[in-house]
Amino acid sequence: MRRRAIADVIGKRYDEYFRDRTPVPFEVVDRDGSTQTFGVSSDAAPKYTLLVRDDEGRDALLSLDQLRVALAYLRGHLDVDGDLAAALSMRRFFSDIHPAAFLGRWVPSLWHGKTEHDNRAISQHYDEDSEFFLTFLDTRHRCYTQGVFAADDEPLEDAVTRKLDIALDAIQVKPGDRVLEVGGGWGAFSEYAARRGIDVTTVTLAAESERYLKGLFEREQLPVTVVREHILRYHNDRPFDAIVNMGVTEHLPDYRATLRTYARLLRPEGRVYLDALAMRRKHTASTFFKQYVYPGRSAPLLLHSYLRHVAHSPFELLNVEDDRHNYFLTCRAWAQRLDARREEIVARWGDELYRRFRIFLWGSASGFDTRLVQAYRWTLRLT
Repeated sequence: MRRRAIADVIGKRYDEYFRDRTPVPFEVVDRDGSTQTFGVSSDAAPKYTLLVRDDEGRDALLSLDQLRVALAYLRGHLDVDGDLAAALSMRRFFSDIHPAAFLGRWVPSLWHGKTEHDNRAISQHYDEDSEFFLTFLDTRHRCYTQGVFAADDEPLEDAVTRKLDIALDAIQVKPGDRVLEVGGGWGAFSEYAARRGIDVTTVTLAAESERYLKGLFEREQLPVTVVREHILRYHNDRPFDAIVNMGVTEHLPDYRATLRTYARLLRPEGRVYLDALAMRRKHTASTFFKQYVYPGRSAPLLLHSYLRHVAHSPFELLNVEDDRHNYFLTCRAWAQRLDARREEIVARWGDELYRRFRIFLWGSASGFDTRLVQAYRWTLRLT
């Protein structure tokens, strides 16, 4: 009965989903070892295998609900053997209709206030142990945004160095100039700039990031000021020569307020370098992503909406570059590094954290590769 249910339910959905799409062959192995194949033939081997570990995993799969399937994988009721990116490219095979979860993303910000809600949401992602993130980030800079690759097989470290050089060239600063960084991460930009004589102030919302950065700059004796504060609340007596925002625009969905803040903090003719992942619609991230990866108000960049706000601001747009493929290569490299350190990660931080970031990183790589998600970098100048 259960074998027939999997064949019937998944088979019917398979025929519907791939009616106008290129089929992705896969198989499902039930708990008793029986196997059901979908789209598999002598010319099409399965891209991956879904392994049903128990009744909870089976029930989640038969629900055809994306959130239930993701949580079943997260908690070990389902496993994926083979090409996880191919499996995640089929995320829309499963429905994702959860209105209560959607409302839950916004009510807390109305209740607690936007900046306080942002503090809690950012903490939920970034306040894991820094040593965990360092298992998959580049080893030279520890940069948590995309590199810029000269070739697909270039080492991630070289791609990140190129990206940091691009950012510095974009803001046109010299030794002694003052730069404000939005989102300190693990010190990639601030360390790189400080070693070139730039006076950097970096703001972060994550307590773990603040701890890591202060320790880093104290050990390296670099003149970087670390401030734990929301950028919309941050004030400084002296204007900055430039601002750098690598991958934080997604956490600042109020474009008008953010541009006003940049204008308040910059000197005339000062520049802003930014990069961000983007989508064509603002609130289309999956329920799993919004609840277990980046909760709260965070949303991919909506480039056309952002540029409309730039047009009504005192900023001039100097350039926009497409970074989608660069972000795909970066996420793929992160995911491969995460998998290579699986045993250590599970032993130190648990299987669930490993699985959560495995879904996140391979899913992001798949999203960029299939053009579900875009990415851009751009430069503004205060007129």
